[in-house]
Amino acid sequence: MAGPLSAAAGRGVLEGAFALLNALDQEQDVGVSALAAVCGLPKTTAYRLLDQLTELGAVERSAGRYRIGPGMFRLGQGWQPYPGLRSAARRPLRRLTAVTGMTAELAVLHRGQTLVLDWTTTADVPRPLPDDRPVWPWYTAAGKVLTAWTRPGAAPGPLPRSWPEEARRIRESGAAYDHEEVLTGVCCAAVPVYTADGVPVAALSVLTGPDHHLERLADTARRAASAITAGLGRRH
Repeated sequence: MAGPLSAAAGRGVLEGAFALLNALDQEQDVGVSALAAVCGLPKTTAYRLLDQLTELGAVERSAGRYRIGPGMFRLGQGWQPYPGLRSAARRPLRRLTAVTGMTAELAVLHRGQTLVLDWTTTADVPRPLPDDRPVWPWYTAAGKVLTAWTRPGAAPGPLPRSWPEEARRIRESGAAYDHEEVLTGVCCAAVPVYTADGVPVAALSVLTGPDHHLERLADTARRAASAITAGLGRRH
């Protein structure tokens, strides 16, 4: 059985490995010296951990520089805040795109940020975002929907002074909107996805330009969100 010293050493190795992965998540194609400095690790320790992470597929190395590897992508794709959420949302999400002809996203609120779990679009209408980054500020339409139902004290902060009134309107209407608040030229309508117990667990969004009626898109998204809730209910 491992003793206290070996257990502490094991935690130190894990902490070092995760520090390196977090650093690579912030900036790709970085050399070992820069990574060691950012993570506060000796260069030899950083090199040894990076070598092990490379063997596991969590990190890729090219010409002495490192980036996140495909192993982390596969693991990340399996994360979800509620059992069966991804599979229950897959078909309604794609149907929502087919009906609206626009980009649709499934997102959750994680550590005070909007985390996109899945998205789909059409060949005719490209995704109206500059990149495929999965993490956005909390004040996206999806983030606002979920923050409105967050229990007191657990919401991301600091929140604007007008937020309590906006949150009340979101709860009453069952939808939140983004009128180019995050990105110029991109608007969004989002509605909550509930579990079978009526607890908001995710948000379903439709992304579009500023010349569309967001309220109509919210109505369409509600039907897709209800289909996801029904799918979650069949799993329990």
